[in-house]
Amino acid sequence: MPRNAAGLSLFAAAVLAPFAAGCGGKERTTTPTTTISSGAVAPTATSSSQPESSTVGSAARAATPANASYTDAETAFRHGRYTEARDLFTGYSEHNPDNVWGFYMLGLSAWKSGDHDRALQAFDQALRLDPSHRKSLLNSARVLLETAEPKEALERVKQALAIEPLSNDGLRLLGRAHYELGEIPEAIDAYQRAIAIDDKDTWAMNNLGFIYIQQGRSEEALPPLARAVEIRGNVPVFQNNLGTALERTGHFAAARQAYEAALQADSTYTKASVALERVKAREQGADSAAVDLAALSSEFQSEVEGWRSSSAVSDSTTSDSTASDSVRTQADSVQSSGMARDSVSQ
Repeated sequence: MPRNAAGLSLFAAAVLAPFAAGCGGKERTTTPTTTISSGAVAPTATSSSQPESSTVGSAARAATPANASYTDAETAFRHGRYTEARDLFTGYSEHNPDNVWGFYMLGLSAWKSGDHDRALQAFDQALRLDPSHRKSLLNSARVLLETAEPKEALERVKQALAIEPLSNDGLRLLGRAHYELGEIPEAIDAYQRAIAIDDKDTWAMNNLGFIYIQQGRSEEALPPLARAVEIRGNVPVFQNNLGTALERTGHFAAARQAYEAALQADSTYTKASVALERVKAREQGADSAAVDLAALSSEFQSEVEGWRSSSAVSDSTTSDSTASDSVRTQADSVQSSGMARDSVSQ
């Protein structure tokens, strides 16, 4: 089915999120237990995106695409052997054409192996079987964003949010889609709503801060970035973006410390290394303004409480949303312009 046709056929459907676990070769009828990474990740690989291993377990070795079981395929996926998992789920789905989870996991495996076209085909097939398969909507939207189709991605995100309005994963993805379309106020609103639902959503905080920096509003970027670093200080991109906001507001000593923290978390982070040398030169003899990051974090937390009581979230219907019911990856950040993997350029 052509991609555009698939998008149109799904427009009335809804739901999104991540992924599944399996049990034997039987059809999956319950929500899977396996999860990918819990959140967008730092520049280095995580357990959910590790290189494929040449070592294949005995069960997977015995299986072929023609006789693959769900368990064999899922085992390959969970061990980061995504190409193998794609092939195994292909075989499984051919013999179980009515199993939504088989096609969903095929979509995830193909996506993680870099096969975007196959991923979209598989997610679309899952959605033909179950138009309200929220996980397939969410992850197909991520694939569409990675393949520079933000308009179609936005439609799928909206479908998902129509069914689960209080999904902070969906709102974070909504922010990214709006950002890719150049709709900055809408992107800011989406990230604020995501944070209002989950006040520990550090990637939404990072992305919000990054947008402020891009808009020349570095003072406004400091509170969300200070809070993100307070919660997760070992993520290089958070520290680097905080360093950028501090540097641009004249806090050179604090900026140096942030860049050093970024390099401590990842010594290969070139942007932080270059920025550190630059800020050291600017710090010499400069009257660097003092800054209280803890106070900025506290200020941001108070601001979030205000968002919670505002119409930004009160106009949404109550929904039972859980973080574990979705796949969070660095795809939730705008990579093309530096919003996650790369920090803002100087």
